[in-house]
Amino acid sequence: MMNNSARDKARKLFLEGYNCAQSVFAACAEELGIGKETALRLSAPMGAGVGRMREVCGAFSACAMLAGLKFADTSPSPESKKRIYEITQTLAEEFKRRNGSIICRELLKLNAELGNDPTPDLRDAKYYASRPCLKIVELAAEIAEFEILAEGGAASKKS
Repeated sequence: MMNNSARDKARKLFLEGYNCAQSVFAACAEELGIGKETALRLSAPMGAGVGRMREVCGAFSACAMLAGLKFADTSPSPESKKRIYEITQTLAEEFKRRNGSIICRELLKLNAELGNDPTPDLRDAKYYASRPCLKIVELAAEIAEFEILAEGGAASKKS
């Protein structure tokens, strides 16, 4: 695979310590006119299931944000909203097909009663060996690259 694919960029960012949302969003955002620093700032709160609350997966949230950059317009019309919601639902279906869920705690098989400690886990060999996050980040970046960035992707067929 080429070293500059979205998957490779996202993998590198994640291994550098960026969260799941930052890794996917920053790997693709420059192609949509958003600089790396802005991309990292915008997507930072979405990591670990939005603010480490283990809700919607940050890697999927990044895909939704990228879809908004590419396909949404600024109209508040019901038609405009319907179009971007359809695209987002298509992306969610693909993400679920590949990962089983779009919910962080389900992907990580965590107990919902654990609470919402905002302290991120230490990124060490044990972390990477026990978590599916790197694989999920890579798959989300692939979805973004082929369904959002590429001409003819599934999301673009809804536009």
